[in-house]
Amino acid sequence: MTSQINLAFLRIAKRAERQNDATLARTFVDFGAVLAALSSVDHNLIFGRRGTGKTHLLTVLRTAREREGTVAVQLDMRNLGSTGGIYADPQIPISQRATRLLIDVLAAIHGHLLEQALADDSKVDLGAAGTALDELFDSHRDVKVVGTTTVETATTAENSYNAESKIGVTATPTSASLTAEGKATDGGKEAVTAKKTVVGHEIHRVNFGSVSNALRKVVGTFPGAKLWLLIDEWSEVPLDLQPMLADLLRRAVLPIRGVTVKIAAIEQRSRFMIPDTAVGNVGIEVGADVSAAVNLDDFMVFDNDGDKAVEFFRALIYAHARAEMEEAGAVAPADQVALISAAFTQANAFEEVVRACEGVPRDAINILSAAAQRANDSSISVGDVRTAAQNWYLGTKDAAVSAHHEAKRLLTWLIEKIIKERRTKGFLLEAGLRDPLIDFLYDERVLHVLRKGMSAKDQPGKRFIVYGIDYGCYVDLISTVRAPQGVLDLGDAAGSNYSHSVPHTDLRSIRRCILDLPDFYGATVSAPTARADTAAG
Repeated sequence: MTSQINLAFLRIAKRAERQNDATLARTFVDFGAVLAALSSVDHNLIFGRRGTGKTHLLTVLRTAREREGTVAVQLDMRNLGSTGGIYADPQIPISQRATRLLIDVLAAIHGHLLEQALADDSKVDLGAAGTALDELFDSHRDVKVVGTTTVETATTAENSYNAESKIGVTATPTSASLTAEGKATDGGKEAVTAKKTVVGHEIHRVNFGSVSNALRKVVGTFPGAKLWLLIDEWSEVPLDLQPMLADLLRRAVLPIRGVTVKIAAIEQRSRFMIPDTAVGNVGIEVGADVSAAVNLDDFMVFDNDGDKAVEFFRALIYAHARAEMEEAGAVAPADQVALISAAFTQANAFEEVVRACEGVPRDAINILSAAAQRANDSSISVGDVRTAAQNWYLGTKDAAVSAHHEAKRLLTWLIEKIIKERRTKGFLLEAGLRDPLIDFLYDERVLHVLRKGMSAKDQPGKRFIVYGIDYGCYVDLISTVRAPQGVLDLGDAAGSNYSHSVPHTDLRSIRRCILDLPDFYGATVSAPTARADTAAG
C-alpha cells in the first residue's frame, strides 16, 4: 500500500492545465467558501502568487457554469496571439502594441464563442448567433490605410489569345498597397482602361462602442442571455499594456447585462488603472468596477492557522492521491486519516509538509513528490520532508533569487538579522509602504504574508503586515541552536513563541520586530519603501 501511495504522490500533476476538467473538478478542495463567493454574477479579481490554485479555481468555475448550460470562456493570456514578443517590444509604439493586444483578445473571445456554437448547437443556436458573431469579428478587424494616393490611367492594346477579367489586392505586414485593376477583352485584344494605387501603412483600430454592441447581440442569443468570461494569467500581459486591456473590459464588456468577468492575477504584477488628465482614469477601478473577492495568499499558511492549514492540505492531498490511484487501478485508502497513517511515519511528518510549503499548494505537491521518491517503498519521514523541501527551495526559489543580485543580498541580510540573530522567522512592515525587493521576494514565494492589519497600542494609527521567511531558508538550521523559536521577536514580556495569533493590545517591544530597511540600504540611501501601495490600481 505504501509504495502505491508514493507512486500516486509522484504522478500528481504539478500544474492544473496539465489535467483534464473532470480530474480538476474531482480534486478541487474549497476553503473559506471561496467557490461560493466567486459563483456570484459580480465581476471579481482573484489574487494569488504562482502555485496558489488560480487556474484550478477558474477551471472549476467554468465547468460548473457549463454544467448549468451557461456559455463560459476561459482565456489564458500566455497563449494569446501569434506575434511573438510584439507586446513587450519597446521599439514599437505603445499605441500599436496596445491595439494589437486588444485585437488578439477579442479574436480569442470570438474564436472560443464560435467554437462552442459549432460544437454544440443544442446550447448555442448558430443560426441566431452567426450574424452577431460575424459582426463581432468585423468590429475588431477594422483597418485604415494611411498614406499617399496616386492615380494612373493608361490605354494600350495588344494581341491576346485569352479572355481575362481581374481585380487584385496586395498587402505587406508593414504597409498596404491596394490596387484595383479592370480589364476587358474584345476580339483577342485587351485594353487596360484604368489603374489606381493607394500606398501607405495599415492602422488597426478598435471601436469600443462597436465591440460592445456586437458582443451584446452575441450574448443575447446564448441560453439565458449569459456569458462568463474567465481571464487567467493576467499578469503575463506587459505592465504598461494592462490598463489599456482593462479599459477595453470596462467600456465594452463589463456594462453588458448577463456578462460576468473573473480575472486571476498576481497582485504585485498587476496594474489595472492609470490616471489620464485628458480623458480621466484609464482602466478598471478596483472596488468600483470590479471587487477583489479573494486573495489566495491569505489562506492556508501554517503559522497563520495551523489546524486549518493541516485540514485543507490533508483533504487536497487525499483528493489527488485517490484520483491517481483509482486511475491506476489501485485501491485507495478509505479516508484522509487512513492515507496519512499509511503514507507517513507519524502525524508530524505530514504537518512538516504543510509547514514547508508555506500555504502554496504547488509547493506542497512538489515537496511531497520529492519526499515520496526519497522514501521509495517506505513511509515518508520528517527527514525525507526536510531534505525534499531543501532541494525544492534550492532548485527553484534560490535559483530565481540568485539571478537578482540586490534581492539575494537583502535575503541574506534578512536571514542573518531575523533568523540567526533573533532566532525568529518573521518581521513587521508598515502597511501601505512598498519596497521593490520585498515585493520581488514575496512574488518568488521566499517571503510570505502571515497576517495583515496588525496594530500596536504604542503606535496608534499604524497598521503592520507580518511577513515570514520561507521554510527553505532555515530548514538546515532546524535542530541546531540557531533554529527559529517563533515568528516574532516580541521580547521576554510578550514571549517569542508566537504561533497562531499576535498580541496587539500591549506590544511595547514591537519596535524590535519592525524591519529596519534603511539599515540595509545604508544611512545615505533612502529606502524605497516610502511610497503608496498602488500595485492593484
